[in-house]
Amino acid sequence: MNASSFFNLCAYHVQEGLRDGLSHFSQPSRAALIYAETPTSDICIYDPQDLLRGHEPILEKFFIESQEWRTCSFVHSTLPSFDMRPCDSPSMTGIISYSAHCGSVFHQTWCTEQHPDLCSLSPTEHWLEHAAWVMSQAYEGKNTLLLDLAGTLLQGWSTHAVRNAIVDARTELIGMDTQLRIFPVLDAILAISKTLEEGEKPRGILCFIEPSALRHIHFLARLEHSERPAIHSHKHVRKLLQSVETSGHFLVSDGESIVGIAEHCPKGAASLRAEFCGTHGFLWLEDQLLCSFSDGSFHSSTRKANLVSLEELLIEAGLDSEEQHDLFSSVSQIVESTRERRHGCTLVLDFQEECVSFAGQRLEEPLLLSNPKLLQVARNLAEVDGALHIRKDNTLHGFGCLLDGAAVPAENRSRGARYNSALRFTAARPNIIVVVVSCDRPVSIIFGGVEMSAACPLPPSHSRSSTPHRMEDWLKHS
Repeated sequence: MNASSFFNLCAYHVQEGLRDGLSHFSQPSRAALIYAETPTSDICIYDPQDLLRGHEPILEKFFIESQEWRTCSFVHSTLPSFDMRPCDSPSMTGIISYSAHCGSVFHQTWCTEQHPDLCSLSPTEHWLEHAAWVMSQAYEGKNTLLLDLAGTLLQGWSTHAVRNAIVDARTELIGMDTQLRIFPVLDAILAISKTLEEGEKPRGILCFIEPSALRHIHFLARLEHSERPAIHSHKHVRKLLQSVETSGHFLVSDGESIVGIAEHCPKGAASLRAEFCGTHGFLWLEDQLLCSFSDGSFHSSTRKANLVSLEELLIEAGLDSEEQHDLFSSVSQIVESTRERRHGCTLVLDFQEECVSFAGQRLEEPLLLSNPKLLQVARNLAEVDGALHIRKDNTLHGFGCLLDGAAVPAENRSRGARYNSALRFTAARPNIIVVVVSCDRPVSIIFGGVEMSAACPLPPSHSRSSTPHRMEDWLKHS
């Protein structure tokens, strides 16, 4: 096998492993590689799922019109294969990228999608960095038997990506002199999140603090040193979390054991905070949200509903900015409340001149949802079977409403009666938006018998025979 064919094989395995790993950490994702094997080689692109289509002008300007990416502060032939030097990346909207020079492959730029619900870019950026390192090692080794391993290393790398993001951020905050070991902390967080106590998943906050910073904390209660449970005693820690479940206080750990209960955490201590919310949780470094966790894994999602399609429809509805804000705020709060309670609901947003009349429980006087107390009533009424009827003036006119209509082509039997009823109802009525929240958390925005929030499926990953292209040739086919 010649060098070019082996490089293509390396690119395939690393790209597939990276794509699969990021798809589990975030939403379904694509990955692409831009590279030059030597300082004088043509710049090439490997983009089997067309991730970078639409960014041709930026790529042409960065890699073809300018050659600054070829300049580096070292002699390529003397740089060890295990060493990488980061360099400037092209800035593309909606794309996360990482670029580096290394000994075995002169230049690599790895790219993936920037999903709208990312907690932080940092773990994904570290994942791309590791892909560049794996690619350089795989190509340097020239061993086809190890290529499957190269892809596998990237598939299950979420905990490592989160750990590297934490280590780098804490190094910037407090330096490298640290006693808090991150891997055991992350393992404990995931294990505790899966530990039940009387059938309930954990709630409360567990804060991990550098041992040298403990003297700055005012403890409400501090455990005797000999009685402190180790963080790997997951059942014991889970029981202690009950003491801070509703108090607003938090458990404090030095990374090895539970030290006590505190009310405030000192700023600048690079504390790592795990917020357990029952079925899921969030991981914070100081005030920066790094990732979420659920089902024993870390994820990039903020777990907030994506209501961008609803915002766009409200703009097109002709409401002024204050009306848009009030209505969107009320709908968002009802949706989030419903998602957290995991019971599902349907919201009918009525923009017609005359109030729509359909079967349901009508109210004598509409509830103005800008009133927090009345909004809480609406949240509770969302638990009743049937839809909430909300007018464009941000008032609730009814609940338990039944939606009907003739069958439409867009129906999807796998989505259930709530979703398909909304499709039928909006197909027969103009100026009606229906927001459907499923009990398993997906949110659908439906207008005119079509789901506006539906995501287009990604094109399938090409077969192993897919090969990279010279950048100039790839640009010509744009």
